[in-house]
Amino acid sequence: MRLPFHLRGTDGTVAIEVVRNDDPEALGCRFPSGARDLATCTAVIEHPGRGYVGLMGWVQLVSSTDGESGEDGFDPDPLGFYGDLNVPYGFFGVRPTLFDAPSRDTRDDLVWVAHSFLCYSPDLATRMVCAVTGFSWGFTIRSGRIKIQGPEKLPAGAWDRHGARLSGAYPGWEFAPGYRTG
Repeated sequence: MRLPFHLRGTDGTVAIEVVRNDDPEALGCRFPSGARDLATCTAVIEHPGRGYVGLMGWVQLVSSTDGESGEDGFDPDPLGFYGDLNVPYGFFGVRPTLFDAPSRDTRDDLVWVAHSFLCYSPDLATRMVCAVTGFSWGFTIRSGRIKIQGPEKLPAGAWDRHGARLSGAYPGWEFAPGYRTG
């Protein structure tokens, strides 16, 4: 799937691939047996922005029936090495690639959905996050059978619905409503 976006006066595209994880060892998965056959997601940004113009980040939230908020709630999904850092971005840099390969120890019935948003901060002096576009992806497990889902484009309202949760998880950061173009 390809998602077009407009940022800082220039058009760009996100090339998204959601596939079954058939080689978790090659992907560096921490728990290869738990990741095998579940979904992996790679989202590559195509945009001519260089240097600070190309600074973007990914904010991802996950809803999982075995997670903290259950199937009805979404929780921020930062990288583990961020620890207690107050940073909403999972990946940040010049045109960063989003990559995720969830794992589970069991194959109990489960619904796992990620909302992944391409974002930017208007400048390096403020703690504001503006979303540009977003998509959902994930997988379900029913009676031991795994079904990969997505990617599907998310409307700006999906980002807006996560604003209160993100503000609570990342005090001191602002999350601008709607999709922006910078």
